[in-house]
Amino acid sequence: MTSAIQELDAQHHLHPFTNTGSLNKKGARVISKAEGVYLWDEQGNKIIDGMAGLWCVNLGYGRTELADVAAEQMRELPYYNTFFQTTHAPAAKLAQAIASVTPGDLNRIFFAGSGSEAIDTLMRLARHYWAIQGKPYRNILIARENAYHGSTIGGTSLGGMSGMHKQGGPLVPNIARIRQPYWYGEGGDLSEEEFGLQCARALEDKILEVGPDNVAAFFGEPIQGAGGVIVPPASYWPEIQRICRKYDILLVADEVICGYGRTGNWFGCQTFGFQPDMISMAKGLSSGYVPIAAVAVGDRVANALAAHDEDFNHGYTYSGHPVAAAVALKTIEIMKEEGIVERVGSDIGPYFQKTLRESVGDHPLIGHIDGVGLVAGMALMLDKTTKTPFPSNVDIGTICRDHCFNNGLIMRATGTRMLLSPPLVITHAEVDELCQKARHCLDLTLASVRELGVLS
Repeated sequence: MTSAIQELDAQHHLHPFTNTGSLNKKGARVISKAEGVYLWDEQGNKIIDGMAGLWCVNLGYGRTELADVAAEQMRELPYYNTFFQTTHAPAAKLAQAIASVTPGDLNRIFFAGSGSEAIDTLMRLARHYWAIQGKPYRNILIARENAYHGSTIGGTSLGGMSGMHKQGGPLVPNIARIRQPYWYGEGGDLSEEEFGLQCARALEDKILEVGPDNVAAFFGEPIQGAGGVIVPPASYWPEIQRICRKYDILLVADEVICGYGRTGNWFGCQTFGFQPDMISMAKGLSSGYVPIAAVAVGDRVANALAAHDEDFNHGYTYSGHPVAAAVALKTIEIMKEEGIVERVGSDIGPYFQKTLRESVGDHPLIGHIDGVGLVAGMALMLDKTTKTPFPSNVDIGTICRDHCFNNGLIMRATGTRMLLSPPLVITHAEVDELCQKARHCLDLTLASVRELGVLS
């Protein structure tokens, strides 16, 4: 059965972010079922999912409540759009439920189908807002190097991933970038607080360089997820907010990964102490069970849209899809009833961070661990004492990732950083298992690099 599925996959399936030829020769791993925090492949191997799918399966696998509500909604109203001055109960109720957990005045909700679509929506909204204020020249968007904001042309253009920029250009114009707040890798002799302020003030430098009257918005993830789980110093986000307010620039938080409890609050901006004008969300909104995304808009932008006597000419066929909305609504209900967010903040999040550091923090390959709540990034170093990186011809991240795959653990590699983001329902015992497997796989990675002659 596995070989037959692999053959079909190789013949007809183009995978995202994949070397197609290499994968077809190797054969894709076939996942057959899942329950709780575990996956099983076609060979019956049990795997602990340290990445919650793709940062999204917050409630774990096998939640029959979500399957039941999807089936019920499919029978009642499987689809209708929200164009043409039309709505339906799932979309309206979900908008209210989202507004009940978003911080500040982020009370108006626009629906999309993916995080990438949400980002494209925010890019248009930011520029459209200034246009209806009579300032269409305020159209420069500022983001960060090494940021990931999705893989549409808009999201790719906004993000700072050089590998993505090389493919599919030309990119959307009028986008500027500033440095990322990666203290361990780029902070030098500065304290975390000093480095955080320096990185934040790079935004002010860029604003002055391009002209304050030309800037529409600053975009940033509270924690850079796909960029390697880059956790900014505590001084960073409050200073970013101060600068945005000083120059009257919209502050936009990309909460696709951080939203819905990942950092121990409903949204990452709450964890890092800033209030955005707009936010994107996806992934955890439905616990990954069905595709859905949304944008939450504060009063400043929402009221301007309402006062402008013209259509906002933007939307998607599946904006507010009734089945997806019903599942997302149930997801939020479960998270509230089970106190999921509070548990991440006060119990399982701190336990995960402590156990991970105790398990692998002293490993010869681990230079530094960043993390908040149930998300962590670990820097793999050739020499942790001198902070010497591995040579470019040694793909240390892939070596470690493959050992994880082969030993019952999903741990993602981003360059030389190893990432973990398990389901929010993970237990203490499962955290122990995950960290023990991570240690074992790091030991195997160390043995592999010694075999390559990189380490003695």
